[in-house]
Formats: sequence, C-alpha cells, structure tokens
Amino acid sequence: MKKLSSLFIIFMLSVLFTAACGNQPDNQNAGEGTEEESVDQSIKVKDALGDEITLESKPERIITLIPSNTEILFELGLGEKVVGVTDFDNYPEEAADKEKIGGIEFNVEKIISLDPDLVLAHESTAVSAKEGLNQLRDSGISVFVVQDTQKIDEVYTIIENIGKLTGKQKEAEKLVSSMREDLQELKSKAEKVEQQKKVYVEVAPAPDIYSTGSNTFINEMLELINAENALKEQEGWIAVNQEEVIAANPDVIITTYGDSEQVMTREGWQDINAVKNKQVYDVNPDLVTRTGPRLVEGVEEIAKSVYPEIFTE
Repeated sequence: MKKLSSLFIIFMLSVLFTAACGNQPDNQNAGEGTEEESVDQSIKVKDALGDEITLESKPERIITLIPSNTEILFELGLGEKVVGVTDFDNYPEEAADKEKIGGIEFNVEKIISLDPDLVLAHESTAVSAKEGLNQLRDSGISVFVVQDTQKIDEVYTIIENIGKLTGKQKEAEKLVSSMREDLQELKSKAEKVEQQKKVYVEVAPAPDIYSTGSNTFINEMLELINAENALKEQEGWIAVNQEEVIAANPDVIITTYGDSEQVMTREGWQDINAVKNKQVYDVNPDLVTRTGPRLVEGVEEIAKSVYPEIFTE
C-alpha cells in the first residue's frame, strides 16, 4: 500500500513522496611534520536501498527524479546546480526553467546528455525504474535513492542525508531545526483546543475516492494539531467506502484536489456535520504529500481549516 500511495500521489495529484556517514572535514591541519597522511575527502552516505554512495567531491550537476528532492535542493541553496527535473516539478518557480527529463518513465538518454554527477532517485519508483537507474549507473553517474516515508521525523533524515551528500550539511541541520521549531509552535497552539474535531481528508474524488488512514503524513498532521482522523482505524492510503464516511460523521472535510464543491453536493452526504455546517475545505496537495520542507506549511494549512479560531490568530 505504501508504494501505491507514492505512485498515486505523483500521478493523480500531479506532484508527481538511512543511516549516514558524515562528511570528512574540509580543513586539514598543516605544518605538523614533514609528511602527512592523505585525508579521504570523499562523501559517503547510505541510500534507501542500503547502498553506500560515494562521491569524490561535491556534486556540481544534479538531476532529481521526484519534486520533493527538487524542493529540498533549492531550499539548501543548490538551485543553480540542479540541471534537470521531472515534468511534475512546479516549486519553486525557478524549477520551471530547468530541463525536463520526463515523469515516472524518465528519459535515460536525456539524463545522460545533461552530464550529471549525481541523480537523486526515490524509493517509491526504485523497482519500476530499476533498469533505467542501472543504465545511469553503468554510464558512471552516481545514483542516490531517497527514502520513501510517511513520517515527519524521517523527512528530517532525508534532508540531512541530502545535505551530507551535497556538502550542505550545516544548511540541512539549520533547515531541520527550523522545521522542528515551527511544528512545535503549531503543536503548542493546538493545546488550546477544547473540543477535538473529527476530520475526513479526501485525496481523490469520485468515482474512485481515496482517503488517508493511519501511518500517513496527513494522519500525523491531524494528530499534531489535536484533531481526529475519521478513518484512523484503517492504514495507509485507502479506497473509501462512502457508507463508512457517512457513519463517521466528520466535523470537517478536507479535499486535496481543488474541488471541494463536489463533496457538498454528493448524494447521501447531506446529513454529515461537515456538509451541513459548510465545513468543507480544499488544501494544496503538494504541501501535505511531498517529503520536503513545505510539510510545515501543510500542517498549518490543515490547522487553519480545522481550527481557524486558534490558528488564524
């Protein structure tokens, strides 16, 4: 279900979301004896497949195969080194000016022609894209497979690993620290909630309705703001039985595909509290599904929809 979730988000929502060895210090002590042992300056980090990726120097030309990787690179100040992105990349705006290398089925020849020294792939498509990734490796290109996750804490690890791999370790640590502080601030505000609301989140519309259960970013976001996931008893990204939603009777409904109106007019849903009270809202899907820095914005956007009296102060 986890793999299905990532592919589903990439195609249906157009967003398409590790232990590591630290860098060796850049500076060396000089003048201590007539001969010095050479210091290994290579960068070594284990990827999601358990492979240790070694770079002899900081990468100068980087291609990313999923939008979340792109967002992390730009946030770390590496935008100028990004030479290729997917057709789904839409943030930041500068990403639109980069060469496009395809979607899930990326163009191997195009990638090779761009002469990258690092390709950031993703665990969610590592199996389906195995042949293409091996072609890149055979061409002498370093391929780092980024972890697929549904936990915010693991997003921090992803950012830190990319920071180590690209020589931006301090920037990555600073970014993670900032994200932690912002989420803690939102969590503190959530302590003001006196009556917890039940929330149903819909990530794909009728006729094939999908929602999120436990072990997803969105479920963790709801817990963080002191809200209850209406479908928390189920796990992962789930096909929805409409009768279950009606029975759950959520106080708030959130959609992530830009058409909350169809929920308001859906047959049989008129007696759901959220529909009766017009508590149906749409949020940006990229903010709540991509494993990158903007997850914090996603939490805030959901929080303002569920508890506007607290989070819009």
